[in-house]
Amino acid sequence: MSEITKYRTCHLCEAMCGVEVVLKNGEVQKIFGDKKDPFSKGHICPKAIGLKDLHYDENRLKKPLKKVNNDWKEISWDQAIEEVSEKLYQLQEKNGKNAIAIYSGNPSVHNLGTILGAPFFYRTIESKNIFSATSADQLAHHLAAATMFGHSNLLPVPDLHRTHHWLILGGNPMVSNGSMMTAPNARKLIKEIKQKGKVVVIDPRFTETAKKASEHHFIKPASDVWLLLAMIKIILDKKLIKLNHIERYIEAKEITILTNLLIRLDLEYVSRKTGIKHETIYSITKDFINAESASIYGRLGLSTVEYGSLSIWAINILNILSGNFDTPGGIMFPKPAIQVVHSEKAVLKFNRWQSTVRKLPEFNGELPVSTLAEEIFNKNESKINALITVCGNPVLSTPNGKQLEKALDSLDFMVSIDIYLNETTKNADYILPPATGLEVPHYDYIFNNLAIKNTAKYSDPIIPKSKDALYDFDIFKKLTIALIKKREKTKKNIQQEKMLNALTLDYLLDNGLKKGSYHLDLEKLKKYPNGIDLGYLKPRIDEVLLFEDKKIKLLNDIYNIEITKLLNSKKNISNSLSLIGRRNLRSNNSWMHNSPSLMKGSNICNLLIHPNDAKKRNITNGDLVEIKSRVGSVKIIADVNDEICEGVISMPHGWGHHRKGIKLDIAEANPGVSINDLTDDQFVEQLTGVAIFSGVDVEVKLCT
Repeated sequence: MSEITKYRTCHLCEAMCGVEVVLKNGEVQKIFGDKKDPFSKGHICPKAIGLKDLHYDENRLKKPLKKVNNDWKEISWDQAIEEVSEKLYQLQEKNGKNAIAIYSGNPSVHNLGTILGAPFFYRTIESKNIFSATSADQLAHHLAAATMFGHSNLLPVPDLHRTHHWLILGGNPMVSNGSMMTAPNARKLIKEIKQKGKVVVIDPRFTETAKKASEHHFIKPASDVWLLLAMIKIILDKKLIKLNHIERYIEAKEITILTNLLIRLDLEYVSRKTGIKHETIYSITKDFINAESASIYGRLGLSTVEYGSLSIWAINILNILSGNFDTPGGIMFPKPAIQVVHSEKAVLKFNRWQSTVRKLPEFNGELPVSTLAEEIFNKNESKINALITVCGNPVLSTPNGKQLEKALDSLDFMVSIDIYLNETTKNADYILPPATGLEVPHYDYIFNNLAIKNTAKYSDPIIPKSKDALYDFDIFKKLTIALIKKREKTKKNIQQEKMLNALTLDYLLDNGLKKGSYHLDLEKLKKYPNGIDLGYLKPRIDEVLLFEDKKIKLLNDIYNIEITKLLNSKKNISNSLSLIGRRNLRSNNSWMHNSPSLMKGSNICNLLIHPNDAKKRNITNGDLVEIKSRVGSVKIIADVNDEICEGVISMPHGWGHHRKGIKLDIAEANPGVSINDLTDDQFVEQLTGVAIFSGVDVEVKLCT
């Protein structure tokens, strides 16, 4: 049989890169970047090669597993659906709706079937104990969008194709290809921006992005908020405001209030807090405000700190005050083919209920994952007796993972919808593995809403799934129907069951396209396997604002209070080292470490430490060191270099594959250690309860 080439979008990170998959006799031979893809234009990162490894991984689960006397037994789908739904039904009948908690991991939004199928299941469960990776990394972005523009999914992104000045804080797009900003081939984008302007990186580490930028400034972890507020103050005090067409969407009195709020902000104090000279702060602000067009981008280093929500809000404010909001080359709203904002009026779902232990607030129907373990331990009040995990590994990806692992062991029942026996799913009673990767259809439902260019692309399965496998959409559909059947035969339940029986993934996708901005349909999209170019971003502020008065809300009370609280804070300077995370191009959180192609090369799970900090502790390059925090300790190899700010250490996120009971051969051979055995579940942003991953106080010593 001759070779054939098929096309799809790589779903292993947010970049939406198009790939060519070459098959021979039905087997994957090679994977290349698709040069005809209108979005990525041939670019791929090393992770795309991992699509082949994922498909052929011998550790990937393909049939439902049931735990019997601590051993795993393969069972049929019919048995799995029946037994799982029966157990869930019994638990809720006995203990109420909130007896079941749900945790959704990051891969959920990379899988079309989960995005469109899981909500039916979650709504049928009707629990208030819902958790997800959102509160571990991005809630601050959604809160700012909801309070300022009217909906949590109204998320503006930098127009990188046309900007002249890109200011990056707490993000590393050379590695992430975006993150809350879908932008493949950051290297090329940075090069093009530098040809006409400047790229500036402010980060505690001399990151891969910083090495390609025009300039880099070290900053102390979690102090970015001070820098951003100082920049706002300079613009206000020096009367450098350039609202342009946004002026009619702004209430002038809010600018006056903001100016008065920042009167007490002292730039010399900001310099001490950040480690950046006040002259440099002026220079950074001047370059930004005077650029022909400019955009600020902030990510994990800003959104997972003590004042993360205030930091993301401040970025929006700076983009607005500088005349770079809703403007080509500035910050703009994508216009995806399928709308993810389904509301005609402003919606803010925040703090409608709280967790039982620390009274942390709900956001969009979810509680902060930082409280999951203690809520399970407090089951008499929280009512949590069971947990469903979906595409997630919270033992490695949420704070104080060891405590969560103990909490999982205390549950009456647990089920995981996942393709691996990993650090979290090993605690389950059932594991339900969907078809995955090259076996599933794909459309980037979420990431097109974050893309720096408007495109649309549908991918058929490259390789047929096995006959006895189920797609994730069908797993959720079957579980939902089975649960409804066990309940009282009300008119509502009968209608819901009938609707679900008739529902297909193709119908939902086709319907979304037809109702969308470009009135496409699935049949038409299938005729363009490389994707359709829908054009560059355009100004659309009037179209997206959901507040009745068509105004941007610059200063919601929550930010007013946060600014006052920040300015009144008298936090003592710690003598401890400050721990931050990092990401590697060949990895994505905890779920790419079983790929032999991606795990080749030198050890990437090590500790970056500045030479001066190492010398004080008699540490040399390659030494084994111990890191201690309030909640735990780990041992890791030291990498001594000056690419990290003095007083700061860094280790990567997503490792720790040494726990007994997992089945991940490649990952177990390269286990690394988990940064979340050090992060503190009690150390959260007070406003939202979001976990703090950057700026954790730790002690480091040489192992003897």
